[in-house]
Amino acid sequence: MSYFRKTPKFISYLGTLKHNQKWLILINADPDAMASSATLSRILRKRVSGVGIARINEISRPDNLAMLRYTRLRIPRYSAEMPGSYTHFALVDSQPSHNPNFSGITFSIIIDHHPLSTEPSPDVYVEIQPDYGATSTMMTEYLYNLGIRPGRLLATALQFGIKTDTMNFQRQARDVDLRAYQHLDKFSDSALLNRIAHSEFRFDWLPYFARATTNIYKAGSGFYIYAGKVENPDILVVLADFFTRVYEIRWVAIGGFCCDKAVLIFRSDGSKDVGRLAKANFDRLGSGGGHRTMARAEFDLSAAANGDLELFIYKRLLTPVPKEKAAPRADAPGAGPDAAQAWA
Repeated sequence: MSYFRKTPKFISYLGTLKHNQKWLILINADPDAMASSATLSRILRKRVSGVGIARINEISRPDNLAMLRYTRLRIPRYSAEMPGSYTHFALVDSQPSHNPNFSGITFSIIIDHHPLSTEPSPDVYVEIQPDYGATSTMMTEYLYNLGIRPGRLLATALQFGIKTDTMNFQRQARDVDLRAYQHLDKFSDSALLNRIAHSEFRFDWLPYFARATTNIYKAGSGFYIYAGKVENPDILVVLADFFTRVYEIRWVAIGGFCCDKAVLIFRSDGSKDVGRLAKANFDRLGSGGGHRTMARAEFDLSAAANGDLELFIYKRLLTPVPKEKAAPRADAPGAGPDAAQAWA
């Protein structure tokens, strides 16, 4: 058995690239996305005439900023003028339906570890691995299969991408994530990785923690925390990760708003499928969904008709989520051989 799975489809696709192509890799920047985009750039750059990376969001979390600084990544903000300078576009650690900023762009490569949201065009290279804890794991497999040894900074970035998206292998982590992390350990800088990982909070964020601890409500088996107005939704992510460390909290939803958008960040120990909760109760308002242990929802503030966003979110969190339909039994009436095969 090989250390990693084979990736013949990806290697075959690389063989179709032309030297006159110019690629832009788009991301919704977080450690996993930044590391994955840097890896794809490393793979593409000797096969095409140029590769750029751009992000659709602001970067404000201290660990993300530290990662950019210490790994020397240069990822400018995406602008409407950028597409005119490129012939091909790639998307990593996300999918076109995940953000309106991706609309109108024809992607030739989509690589992600989140569940498939919409069926892509057949002429697009797509690999979706929802069982993987991080897209950085997938990118590490690509490097391994291509015989590319990652440099010190790239290997450190990939390790941090795996570390953050699996929450130190405590959520949505598989054996392959651990193998990738261990493989990268031969090339990375452990001191640099620790320096990045320990850059967690900013001093001016402390008032948000004070506000959150005074606006906490029981919501079934979990808790709902309302943070109000925040300067950046990343603060809600930091709060959500912080509250998962509280012994009594099995799952938590952190709500707030920024720039006319309501944002909800969900975290769970697995006892509650917060991905289903986000999709069932918030997707129709804007967007909502994710994994069993981590999810996100966003919608316009105008959706809260009564103007009380805090109460509006709380009521929707308490709305029962429809149960998933059970798979039909192969011997059930009307279930022929085709049905039996489909559910085998």
